[in-house]
Amino acid sequence: MEGIRFIDIYATKGIEYLIVIAFLAAFVLFCRYMYRPRETEAAARIAPSSVTRFRVPEGLFYHQGHGWLRPEPGSVAVVGLDDFAQKLVGPVDSVELPSVGARLAQGDKGWSLVVGSAKIPMLSPVAGEVVEVNQEVLRSPEILREDPYGKGWLLKVKTPRIAANTRNLLSGKLARAWMENALDNLHPVRHEGLGPVMQDGGLPLEGLARVLGGEKWQDLAKEHLLTDGE
Repeated sequence: MEGIRFIDIYATKGIEYLIVIAFLAAFVLFCRYMYRPRETEAAARIAPSSVTRFRVPEGLFYHQGHGWLRPEPGSVAVVGLDDFAQKLVGPVDSVELPSVGARLAQGDKGWSLVVGSAKIPMLSPVAGEVVEVNQEVLRSPEILREDPYGKGWLLKVKTPRIAANTRNLLSGKLARAWMENALDNLHPVRHEGLGPVMQDGGLPLEGLARVLGGEKWQDLAKEHLLTDGE
């Protein structure tokens, strides 16, 4: 009788183990089924932020004041403003460029964007002497909106230290990540009427400073172009 009881107890426990294992397997399958839609939904929310929202061409060097530099033969640097600056300020009425022969310092004021009576200064990404200005942009500033890295270049600067200047600038993946982060750090001065500016996953609206800053848009633009002390 004792032997029968011994066998019965272990037979019963074996059945219990099988039931527990079956329950655990069913629970795992249930969790996977329930989690998958949420995982897909989360991926859908995350995906837009992984899309580059600004044009950041290869082969250029980017200053943290949102100017860019392209080295050319003869120790000449072609200079302009990047896509973030263009979208931050939006369409401009005119551009004020330094005259040929003017000397620039890296990180000091290089030119100004004019919107109505407001002037938004920008920093030069390079030190040297201005040898040419883009007359076409002076005549048709809308080129900045269409092609800020091509026809929308602003200055050509002769610099004997172009290599030293580029060491202080960003390029490639680092530049793209930095520019995306600049948008994430663009906080509104006012909250009404913003709509889906920051959450829709598409390209940012042009004139972001005006949308987010209201009457203080100039201060917001200067803060992010690092010229708020100008």
